[in-house]
Amino acid sequence: MAETKQPSKKVQLERIRNIGIIAHIDAGKTTTTERVLYYTGKSYKIGDIDEGTTQMDWMEQERERGITIMSAATTTFWTLKEEGAVPDGAYRINIIDTPGHVDFTAEVERSLRVLDGAVMVFDAEEGVQSQSETVWRQADRYHVPRICFINKMDKLGADFERTIGMVKERLGAKVAILAYPIGAEKDFQGIVLVLEKKAFVWDDDKDPKGENPQEIEIPENLVSKIEKIREELVETISETDTRLTEKFLNGEKIGVIELKKALRKAAVANQLIPIYTGASLRNKGVQPMLDGIVNFLPHPLDVPPVEGVNPQNEQAEKRPPEAKAPLAALAFKIQTDPHVGRLTYLRIYSGTLKPGDNVLNATANKQERIGRLLLMHANQREEIKQAEAGEIVAVVGLKETTTGDTLCDKNKPLVLESIKFPDPVISLAIEPKTRADQEKLSYALKKLSEEDPTFKISSDRETGQTIISGMGELHLEIIADRMKREFKVEASTGRPQVAYKETIKKTASAEGKYIRQSGGRGQYGHCLLRLEPLGRGEGFEFANEIRGTAVPSEYIPAIEKGVKEAMENGVLAGYPVVDLKAAVYDGSYHEVDSSEIAFKIAGSIALQAAAKQADLVLLEPIMKIEVTTPEEFMGDVIGDLSAKRSQILGTEIRGKTRVIKGQVPLAEIPGYATTLRSMTQGRASFYLEPSHYEEVPSQIAEKIILAKKGGRTAA
Repeated sequence: MAETKQPSKKVQLERIRNIGIIAHIDAGKTTTTERVLYYTGKSYKIGDIDEGTTQMDWMEQERERGITIMSAATTTFWTLKEEGAVPDGAYRINIIDTPGHVDFTAEVERSLRVLDGAVMVFDAEEGVQSQSETVWRQADRYHVPRICFINKMDKLGADFERTIGMVKERLGAKVAILAYPIGAEKDFQGIVLVLEKKAFVWDDDKDPKGENPQEIEIPENLVSKIEKIREELVETISETDTRLTEKFLNGEKIGVIELKKALRKAAVANQLIPIYTGASLRNKGVQPMLDGIVNFLPHPLDVPPVEGVNPQNEQAEKRPPEAKAPLAALAFKIQTDPHVGRLTYLRIYSGTLKPGDNVLNATANKQERIGRLLLMHANQREEIKQAEAGEIVAVVGLKETTTGDTLCDKNKPLVLESIKFPDPVISLAIEPKTRADQEKLSYALKKLSEEDPTFKISSDRETGQTIISGMGELHLEIIADRMKREFKVEASTGRPQVAYKETIKKTASAEGKYIRQSGGRGQYGHCLLRLEPLGRGEGFEFANEIRGTAVPSEYIPAIEKGVKEAMENGVLAGYPVVDLKAAVYDGSYHEVDSSEIAFKIAGSIALQAAAKQADLVLLEPIMKIEVTTPEEFMGDVIGDLSAKRSQILGTEIRGKTRVIKGQVPLAEIPGYATTLRSMTQGRASFYLEPSHYEEVPSQIAEKIILAKKGGRTAA
């Protein structure tokens, strides 16, 4: 097992673990993180979500609602004292606790982009839930190795075997069971460490905080079971290592240290997923999982050198994770701190950073000066004098840097891959309650949009209203609440509205001509534009197909700008136009009267004219929905969903409940929580996440367009 120690801050790269804790909402991420902080000596009191005393959920809204809204970073240390594949000593663990609610998926996305490993937490009764699948796929996308912690083994209906089965089937994971539960539900007492064949129990009466698990003999009813699991585990690990395969086939004994070394290699390569189990709320099973973080998740040197593009020659270049290498760091989060101002969170991939350094923001091609360097513990700060490759730190003083930007050595420029975020699906109008609040509102919206890449601000060109857009009703509710509490802005909001989009279904061409002749110099811009539909979600492409000098090259960017502005304002009903390619293929100019502004207007005219001939249609966001309900209400729930234009994709049995899976247009489910509660006596729950955009049926589209053009916003 292990003990804690808080050593000096300077740690070798091999002893650093940058990890995230990810899961479906209510699986116990924050509770698990609070236990980790307590057992590592970072906190001296176990935080409780129900009491609002958690370290990581520090925002007032988080403590009131009992959910994580913003990812919180912390640094702590853990010292191994076990027989294992790594030497004794203190390991620094940089942890990011991420939200489980789908409305805050950007926090998970940006965290996984910069982390080396992750702990995936599952509810032992619920198993693999929808958001579990979503965050698992996000981790796959960024090739993040992970270990699993099957939590809530003390919960009614907890089933370790079923959850493992779901992890294998739904997530396609090849698992390595390292900890097996002793008992379940109210009889859950502890775990058996499979490789070591050692059993530990936590005594609630003698040791309520779970600090000193007691080693016992493996219970008789589990001996043969553990033997079988261990045989399978040894075989699974051996398959990943040629030398161990030979020993296994020859019937030779393989030592625990050899097995752990091979398992570490396989886990870092994403070939095997180590499995631990416990009950965080009851303080059981967390310490072995901490050992697993150190033993089986990668350190910065395990990760391949980061690769980016040199903006000077567009060539790919790599940066090794070394302090002496040229600086390369990615800004993955912006936060407004009431005490120190704007904080920029950085993952340093190579090089060294010190206060006062002048660095290049290669993404924006602007110089930045590093102010203070901070290690963060949720909303607490610790000032440091230097940060090196492999570290996650916060910087004060950056003015131009936003989420996804690369900071680097100005003599060795490099742009790292940025972070992609989903588009907002819901909007609402917002306005200040008094004139005095107008300026404060603009400031607050600007700061909040800097922090959150999925929060967008626009204005309705017809009504002049400010429109805010986000990932769901809860997302926008939290934004409005933060404006009131943090920025002291009193604002009124309208009803949430669906974020429709427009697109084209066929190719069309049109001319855009802008000629103004008045006293003195006139204006002349003329272009021919062809529009082609792209696949759903492919965005926008612009091509210059002009041969010769029909339109001088300096006017082409102005045409593109005009096209983009016209797309943002919409053609059919004022919603943004998406998923098309625009190619300018001809035009003309006037040697005296042509200007950038004239060609920008010509581009805008051409886009609108071509789009009207290209079979314009309206798109609506379709949500993935999962309703968990007692069996007796299943028919009513399915009937109601069908009436909402839903497509039912299937049902499954989960414990004593039924899970209905489907897809439903977002426009059909405002207030669905109330409907579902009344239909099922408050016993059902549902989960929503954005899935994709789909064409709106023509009859419904006509009503939406008429309502929009009539000056009213469609419900």
